[in-house]
Amino acid sequence: MSNEQIIWDQALIEKYNYSGPRYTSYPTALEFHEAFTPAEFDMACAQYPERNLSLYVHIPFCHKLCYYCGCNKIITRHQHKADQYLDALEQEIRQRSTLLGERTVSQLHWGGGTPTFLTKLQVSRLMGLLREQFTFTPDAEISIEVDPREIELDMLDHLRGEGFNRLSIGVQDFNKEVQKLVNREQDEAFIFAMVERARELGFRSTNLDLIYGLPKQTPDLFAQTLDQVLTMRPGRLSIFNYAHMPTLFAAQRKIKDADLPQANEKLTILQQTIATLTGAGYQFIGMDHFALPEDELAVAQREGILHRNFQGYTTQGDTDLLGLGVSAISMIGNCYAQNQKELKQYYASVDEKREALWKGVSLDADDLLRREVIKSLICNFHLDKTAIEQQFDIDFDSYFAEDIELLQTFINDDLVEVSDTAIDVALKGRLLIRNICMCFDKYLRHRARQQQFSRVI
Repeated sequence: MSNEQIIWDQALIEKYNYSGPRYTSYPTALEFHEAFTPAEFDMACAQYPERNLSLYVHIPFCHKLCYYCGCNKIITRHQHKADQYLDALEQEIRQRSTLLGERTVSQLHWGGGTPTFLTKLQVSRLMGLLREQFTFTPDAEISIEVDPREIELDMLDHLRGEGFNRLSIGVQDFNKEVQKLVNREQDEAFIFAMVERARELGFRSTNLDLIYGLPKQTPDLFAQTLDQVLTMRPGRLSIFNYAHMPTLFAAQRKIKDADLPQANEKLTILQQTIATLTGAGYQFIGMDHFALPEDELAVAQREGILHRNFQGYTTQGDTDLLGLGVSAISMIGNCYAQNQKELKQYYASVDEKREALWKGVSLDADDLLRREVIKSLICNFHLDKTAIEQQFDIDFDSYFAEDIELLQTFINDDLVEVSDTAIDVALKGRLLIRNICMCFDKYLRHRARQQQFSRVI
């Protein structure tokens, strides 16, 4: 693969830098509604019994509040709260396994909050329960998000012993002033030691998360953080854009607007980051993700078989995803479903019904077709029209006449190429992939609700 994976065109980026969905699903979570019933969920579980299962477990607790965070989390120092949570989770897991326990699990991810808030004993309890209720493939991908501040190095040994083989470590930024302003001070020597330890223990890959757009960040300072990160050479990197929405997230009110980098500075940070990482041999996967060429994500993208779900990019697209825990989202059969978002409601629901379904949406034939189109473009920057026509028994150009019209401005700007058999995203269109996908989003057309989304860059 040539080093030229992406072309930065400042004028076009400025032209198209408006708000849009991240398309971890289509339809997006905005279409979920509370009229969705447990019966619809149960039916979806029976729809594709041959599919493997991907499990997502949400652990909402954190020891400290990071001011930038928009995740569903609970800040506490009380470890017994996790015991109470695991009691409820156990009820939900047992109930869900009656529907899906026959399936084989090929992927498991613990997210949060901070999953490593759990003690070793609590980690083993939850892992033991999952293995008791579900059958895992021998090579299952088992990953966990880690906060490097409140953890002993030997927790990695414990996780490895429990079968975890992938880590995602939240770094955000190595600059001390930036860390102070977002209330996330951490020791970089310890992060280096963790990455090294994970290698020794045989973790398949380590992902590091960084955030750009935080207070007092400048292109020069962020470049220094990147240099430190590159000495660790993680298999994957996620470089997220900080979306400052203090009206939505109370913690963000502790961040002063005056401290935030200007829009043009943020773009410079992103431009430099992409140039640095692709120059260092990383493959640009899309939006905010990079991987070494030998990493599974990079290989899957080159082979045109990368997928995307609520956890982001994945190599396992033909699985059903079951979300467990507060606020967790499932993607099962032809439906999406989300659990109760507030812990109190989650507990009450599990107590009463042994499950915590809050809302969801069933996909119709048009949703399934558009989901496939959007997924193809966002994951692989390429769409095979002929394959879509055969799979869905349609004539692409006439079915998507209105969409192709909306795409015209991208075609005129040489961001997208449309032929009789394919749609290809040009190198300078890759950063604007969300905008390109929006052309195929029927729901956006029905109501221009752009303000609910973060800017695409």
